[in-house]
Amino acid sequence: MKTILFTAPYMIPFLDRFRPVLEGYKIKLIVPEVQERMDEKDLLKYAGQFDGTICGDDRYNARVIEACAPRLKVISKWGTGIDSIDAEACSRYGIKIGRTPNAFTTPVADSVLSYILSFARQQPWMDKTMKTGEWKKVTGKTLNECTLGVIGIGNIGKAVTRRARAFGMKVLGTDIIEIDHVFVSESGIEMTALDDLLARSDYVSLNCDLNPTSRQLMNADTFALMKPNAVLINTARGAMVDEKALIGALQAKRLAGAALDVFEAEPLPGNSALLQMDNLMLAPHNANSSPTAWERVHWNTIKNLLDGFGIDSSKLEMD
Repeated sequence: MKTILFTAPYMIPFLDRFRPVLEGYKIKLIVPEVQERMDEKDLLKYAGQFDGTICGDDRYNARVIEACAPRLKVISKWGTGIDSIDAEACSRYGIKIGRTPNAFTTPVADSVLSYILSFARQQPWMDKTMKTGEWKKVTGKTLNECTLGVIGIGNIGKAVTRRARAFGMKVLGTDIIEIDHVFVSESGIEMTALDDLLARSDYVSLNCDLNPTSRQLMNADTFALMKPNAVLINTARGAMVDEKALIGALQAKRLAGAALDVFEAEPLPGNSALLQMDNLMLAPHNANSSPTAWERVHWNTIKNLLDGFGIDSSKLEMD
């Protein structure tokens, strides 16, 4: 009998579906109360009590890994990004990491386009003024008048590019690795340096992984390179943006607006200045929202756990 710490917030509401499946494989569950994620102090309470975990963005740093080893053998992450897991420490202690690559490409790319359309056509703000009894026409833009800068041309960045090009947008791209020339040719994206992209784009979308080169990539210096009428869109990771610098840029009108699905601290603290700003669109880390995508990730996360334990998962019903 193996024991797992079950903390994936998207799966916990459906625990009645998953518990019998896992128990059928002789896996016992520890299910704490979770709000968004488990931090270091939360995880350390369970150190040494579990052989594996099905988790969300829980903070498996080196201290947690060391405390949970040698019993911990498998971390099965719900979703794609594993920046919250110290992969080097896992390798040192022989802990396997599972994830679902390319899990949320479609819903996240759709979310980016919805933000661009909202700002370009000013729909949320017109709706707000209409409901206060004000009949006020505003100036919108068509997307074929606009340039989009995509930072990170992975699966999501490519999907965003294809959608934007379908609307007639000029798309600039930048990445720390060379992008396949076939995609560049077929999509019409113009690859360029970050500074040039920021200077020329009306909308800038962050679609890269969180790594040492992208942490606080958007800061006072990079905001200063952007057009004053530009809009920043972040559906990737909150740590890519220096929120204090963003607030300063928005307040000083060095930036026209921003759309944020992710934040430096989640849930977003109730006293955050971001909540008081009218030129912002905010969402609770929800750009991945898609019942179809979620269902696939649920079952793939269980499969990754079983595979990590060396348990035959071939009979798992991927409902």
